Formats: sequence, structure tokens, C-alpha cells
Amino acid sequence: MNSATPAPAIGHPAGEVLVEARHLSVTYPGGAQALKNGTLAVARGEFLVLLGASGAGKSTLLRCLNGLVLPTEGEIRVSDLPGGRLTRALWRAHRRQCGMVFQQHHLIGRLSVLDNVLMGRLAHASSLRTLWPWGRAEKRLALAVIDRVGLLDKALARADTLSGGQQQRVGIARALVQSPRLLLADEPVASLDPATADDVMRLLHDICTTDRLTAVVSLHQVHLARRHADRIVGLRGGEIVFEGTPDALTADVEADLYGGRRVARATGGPARPAPATTPAPDIARAA
Repeated sequence: MNSATPAPAIGHPAGEVLVEARHLSVTYPGGAQALKNGTLAVARGEFLVLLGASGAGKSTLLRCLNGLVLPTEGEIRVSDLPGGRLTRALWRAHRRQCGMVFQQHHLIGRLSVLDNVLMGRLAHASSLRTLWPWGRAEKRLALAVIDRVGLLDKALARADTLSGGQQQRVGIARALVQSPRLLLADEPVASLDPATADDVMRLLHDICTTDRLTAVVSLHQVHLARRHADRIVGLRGGEIVFEGTPDALTADVEADLYGGRRVARATGGPARPAPATTPAPDIARAA
């Protein structure tokens, strides 16, 4: 009998799991299946990157993790919620602790940087509380995260006067002011030039590392995934087809991932044959 310690299950990190997607499938109205039986676990403090071509299912999987998209089949489990399994009654509590960074920023241009960042506190306020001006404590918290992203001198500037990279930093600050335990970023640098994209990814990674903040980030840029990810998960056609460390994402695996051929997962297992078809071209705290 082989006495070797068994390898971790596919899609399961070595550390304590914070959030887990089990056998998720998503079918949109009209019959398009965006996600097929996807299973993924994310460890506390992990910086996980989702890779894949457009339409691979990255955004759908990411948005299932905070309920912006509800799965047709399967479930989401969160270790620190009662019972672990996300029920309808627990979704609000879960979303309150999930920060989200979007590709298109979703800022209100006529409002100041400070006011846009304070929008991240709305989930922590009652409906009645939102009718009153923000208090000193909330403003100090917002200014602290604005300082962390390097924009304190722009706190009172209108959001629509900022560059694209600066606007994305505001988006990061808005997510951080929620004091989240899980940060989700959906292609946060896709609309930025390469140098700015690198700066924003470095900032995002440094903050998550310093705060031990769990992050799931979808990207198109393979070199940024290799540089910043603790673990990479590759999707194609709505299926998870690769999972491993950045070192395991070789040039051949990358070509297979984006070229349409099946690849072996980094944890072992035989490669599956290619089909006959031609491949398609810190949380900041108030002082």
C-alpha cells in the first residue's frame, strides 16, 4: 500500500478555506451556459487569479462568489457564516463583507473622490442613516484608504477629472472602505495602458498582502498573473481546465488555455487529447 500523503483535491488550496464554490453551473436566459460544474476553493489570505479568454466564464464565476450572479446549480459556502452554506437570508451579510472592483470603475463623475469612496460604506448603513450626511468617523476612514491608494491630494477633486489609473485607484479605495474579508476584482486593469496596469496591480497586491486580505482577481494579462498570483485558475468554455502555481503555467499550458485545447491540471493527471476542430484564433482604520 502506498503510504504517501494524498495530494490536495483539485481546486482546493493548502490553507484554511474562506469561500468555496461547489459544482456551480450558470445558464443564462436563452440557454447560453456560462459556467459548467465549476468547483473552486479560496484560502484565507490567498491572492488567486482567474485566467481565460473572453467568454471563458471568469466574470460569471467571480460574480457568483458575491451573489451578483446566482448559480443555476451548485452552491457557495463561506466558512465563517452560520452553517457555512449561503442561504437567501445570509446573502446580505456576505455581500457586506465582499469588496468589488470593476473594470469600468462605476464612479459618479460629478462627485468628489471622497464622496465616491464613501459609497462603499452604504452596505453598513441603515436606510434611515443614508438620509443624513456622513459622520466624522466615516470620513476619516475614507480618507485613510484614499491615502493608501496615493490620492489624498485628490480627495476633493471631481472623479471625472482623474485619469483612468487614478479612477481605478478610487474604485479600489471604495472597496477597501467596506472593511471586506473578501476582495473581488473583475478585470480591474483591462482598460489601462501596460505601465498603469502594472502599477495598479502592484498596489492591489501589496494591500492584500499587507492586510492578509483574500482576493480573487480575473485577468487577461498572463504576465501579471504570473507576477502577482499565489495560485492561478484557468477557464475555457465555462469549465475550469487548469489550476496551479504561476510556475506551473508554462508557455505550452498558456497556449493550450487560450488556443482551445484541453490541458492537464497542474496537480497531476494526464493531459486530455485535443479535439479535432481547429483552435480558435488593509484595511484602513480611522485614526
